[in-house]
Amino acid sequence: MTENHQQVLSPTATTAEVTRLVDDLHATYQKLREELSGVIVGMDDVTEQLMIGILCRSHCILQGMPGLAKTLLISQLASLMDLTFHRIQFTPDLMPGDITGGDVLEEDHTTGKRVFRFLQGPLFANLVLADEINRTPPKTQSAMLEAMEERQLSVGGKTYRLPNPFFVLATQNPIEVEGTYPLPEAQLDRFLMKIKVEYPDREGELEICRRQTTDYSHTTQQVIDVAQLLQMQDLVPKVVVADHVYDTAVNLARMTRPEEGQLPTELRDKVQYGAGPRASIALLRAAKARALLNKRCHATSEDIFAVALPVLRHRIIPTFNAEAAGLDTDDIVKVLLEKCSVSM
Repeated sequence: MTENHQQVLSPTATTAEVTRLVDDLHATYQKLREELSGVIVGMDDVTEQLMIGILCRSHCILQGMPGLAKTLLISQLASLMDLTFHRIQFTPDLMPGDITGGDVLEEDHTTGKRVFRFLQGPLFANLVLADEINRTPPKTQSAMLEAMEERQLSVGGKTYRLPNPFFVLATQNPIEVEGTYPLPEAQLDRFLMKIKVEYPDREGELEICRRQTTDYSHTTQQVIDVAQLLQMQDLVPKVVVADHVYDTAVNLARMTRPEEGQLPTELRDKVQYGAGPRASIALLRAAKARALLNKRCHATSEDIFAVALPVLRHRIIPTFNAEAAGLDTDDIVKVLLEKCSVSM
């Protein structure tokens, strides 16, 4: 499968071939959204941001109130892409071995000897839903780091490769703080985007109620297979980025850092720590993926601005003054975007 995939999109692919593949990707994305609409009402922005994360081979956090179909959306995406899917419900008593797997002692009936065999944990899947990831202690949270960064796990002195592709989509409940363990900044930085799932609008909620209180049903059809997804991911690095777009991404990330002295006057006592270099990279990668979803072979500054909120909101640490003034990181990023767009 991988060899055929590499033959379809070779490193020497012509502009015409890349353009054709971009058109095919856009058509496939539209078909995926159409299939999703039979199960999920609204959530177009969330779907686009999740697809950006998947195309970038990256991980995302979804934050929203209970009952907003976060789990359903993720499981449906896995089904539409023919990906193996595991859901891990994070709890305070969850141990690292519960998610990574471990060695079990078995008896070999042919020899009568006892041997250790590695039993894979739920992390061995293409798409892993880490449900309420902030409910488990740091010891178990840290077990995710190697998997997310290296696409491998080290257990019992041995290293095991995870499936390709591999994504972690984590969820958080924004209102519960008791019995939770906030993710450390080093781990948050590994997530490409933090996606906010909002309440549906009135028409959307009416449609949800109609579907859930009648015998409505919809059977989805697979839209993408693994080979197609890998080919789509290979298109992201080929998206053209002009120098001024690179400047936009880097300037925006650096503007969040107090030590750079570029924060607007109204924010100078509102930001304690800004975004690191991973933010600049994430802005550009996400902008490239968004360009593909919008049927373009080049990324623009508008793409940078469109992905700035989900890319930056978990990478900025506000001060007490910001919290006292009722400002969150979204408010800070919006001010920066206004300043950045005016200066262009």
